[in-house]
Amino acid sequence: MTIPVIAVFDIGRTNKKIFLFDEHYHIRYEKETHLPETKDEDGYQCQDIAALKTWVLQSIKEVARFPEFEIKAISISAHGASFVNINEHGEPVTPLYNYLKPFPNYLQKKLYGDYGINLPKITASPSLGNLNSGLQLYRLRYEKPEVFDKIKYALHLPQYIGYLLTGKVSSDMTSIGCHTQLWNFETNQYHDWVSREEISSRLAPVRSANEVTAITLNDNHVLVGIGLHDSSAALIPYLKNFTDPFVLISTGTWCITLNPFNPFPLTDEELQKDCLCYLSFEGKPVKASRLFAGQEHEDQVKRIAVHFNKEDGFYKSIAYHKNLADQLLEQTKPLPENEFHGGTSGSAFAQRNLTFFDSAEQAYHQLLIDIVNQQAISTQLVLKKTNVNRIFVDGGFSKSPIYMNLLAKAFPKMNVYGASMAQASALGAALAVHEHWNTQPLPENLISLVAYRSAPVTTL
Repeated sequence: MTIPVIAVFDIGRTNKKIFLFDEHYHIRYEKETHLPETKDEDGYQCQDIAALKTWVLQSIKEVARFPEFEIKAISISAHGASFVNINEHGEPVTPLYNYLKPFPNYLQKKLYGDYGINLPKITASPSLGNLNSGLQLYRLRYEKPEVFDKIKYALHLPQYIGYLLTGKVSSDMTSIGCHTQLWNFETNQYHDWVSREEISSRLAPVRSANEVTAITLNDNHVLVGIGLHDSSAALIPYLKNFTDPFVLISTGTWCITLNPFNPFPLTDEELQKDCLCYLSFEGKPVKASRLFAGQEHEDQVKRIAVHFNKEDGFYKSIAYHKNLADQLLEQTKPLPENEFHGGTSGSAFAQRNLTFFDSAEQAYHQLLIDIVNQQAISTQLVLKKTNVNRIFVDGGFSKSPIYMNLLAKAFPKMNVYGASMAQASALGAALAVHEHWNTQPLPENLISLVAYRSAPVTTL
């Protein structure tokens, strides 16, 4: 007898994965792929859309042939700030631009000059250049009008993957709400500039996060969701499992603190320190702060490895040493909040001389101390004025006892938990369409938590 499953694509900037979840949301299959990058017309590194398309279509064909599984549905989670611009034939007319690519200053000044310097506040997103994906379209309109005219639809990456599978174009609230500068959080609709600059006509209809489209896959009836922004998808399992207030630190390339229980509008100070609002899968604002800590961690462990002649991944075997951490903490000057700028500003570690450390182990503890110092300030920004007393951490850092113990020290009055459910984005994407494919009730034990306090670690 075959096992009913949902296939989920979980597409990050670095890792591309496909999962099969059964009706109890146990992972039955998982495969990870690293795709080579290409370059855009300016020679800037970016993802290869053709390679991504090939991987998606080949992967779904591969899992559909597994005799032990019956695919009932497909869902998608993918990183934000990435538009795939397609023509009337569904073919990309631009590269999948890298959101870290510098944005022209003159265009940014023009946008704010025409529509007001309060645009970031109204759209609940700091001024982030290409990371404000709406500005990618704005740039094309003025710098490449001949290309802009060819765009039939600008689809965020999750919805492009959905389009590859269904042929149906969609926009979803979680992608629109991920620091695009497209959405007016005061009026709950697209900002006026989107229509005035002829961009709204190139955006697909907004559909509900739980909407599905039926396709035929190997003669089987399969339901496909429209796709979700990965950080918003990661929040879904927690919103469905916990009713008491909490914040989630979703860790990856970006470490994003999401507080669904902070109803206050963004302040100027929060904007300056890289806070923003996302939209949940229900279309509700979620205040968030961001830190490029995962990327910094990746860069700095390479520096440590070279200096101490260690192999890649050496840090994975380093245990948490409380005495060493306490000693380093005593010597580390806390970062004043007024010197914290959030985003990609980086911690103090990049400026540290590695010759001052006796070992890679000592240097790595210092790296995480510096990262957690910044994380504490970043998280505190979205905790202000709320009654939240629990912090959940998922993703890569949730598996690090060093990071988790340091974070617990940074928040001595909070309950800090590491989530052993490391695939929150994929699981959230599956849960978004639960009602359409799953005959079982929602499990109560979706998330297993490990509590970190000054006492020994205990499993809940």
